[in-house]
Amino acid sequence: MKKSLIGPPIANKFQGLLGLSFLKLTGWEAVGNVPDKPKFVMLLAPHTSNWDLFFILAILYVLGIKFFWFGKKEIFRWPVGGFFKWLGGIPVDRSLRQNTVQQIVEIIQAREQIIIGVSPEGTRSNAKYWKTGFYYIACQAQIPIVFAFLDYGRKIGGLGPILDPTGNIEVDMETIRHFYSGITAKYPDSFGNIVIKPRVNDEYLSQ
Repeated sequence: MKKSLIGPPIANKFQGLLGLSFLKLTGWEAVGNVPDKPKFVMLLAPHTSNWDLFFILAILYVLGIKFFWFGKKEIFRWPVGGFFKWLGGIPVDRSLRQNTVQQIVEIIQAREQIIIGVSPEGTRSNAKYWKTGFYYIACQAQIPIVFAFLDYGRKIGGLGPILDPTGNIEVDMETIRHFYSGITAKYPDSFGNIVIKPRVNDEYLSQ
């Protein structure tokens, strides 16, 4: 595979200083290496607290990158819409006949650089199943998946391994499950087992 001439989206100096100040104040450390890839899907897990967003933003700013996330267009209305966009939010229209996965894939394909952050649990509570949209976004956009994490037990967070999806979600989920099994959430009881819904008639894309 040829090395890309374009790297990931870069955080600015102000964001880097802001992130470093936050981590010093809270006693956290940023770890891991940033993949030399212009585009990838970034798993954000575990997600059990509102504080997770602030920590992952600070950590990624310190590592020198910024990420984007998708939300339903209704949350981007005034007066908070501008702030959410500043934090990397991109609105998607869930009322369209085109499914959300395809909308996101088209946005990824239209950009030279983009890191998409996805919380597969979909909730801060104990989720019975992980949503699988992140996997099919990566497969259809033909980009890798990077494991981002917050370990409240060790007060470290950052980027872990990179996974090129094989197309076999059951096999790849074993790799994902193995990595996150050693991570401590802020509220461990709210971080459920990493399980996907049983496959029924090839229907994963809407999850």
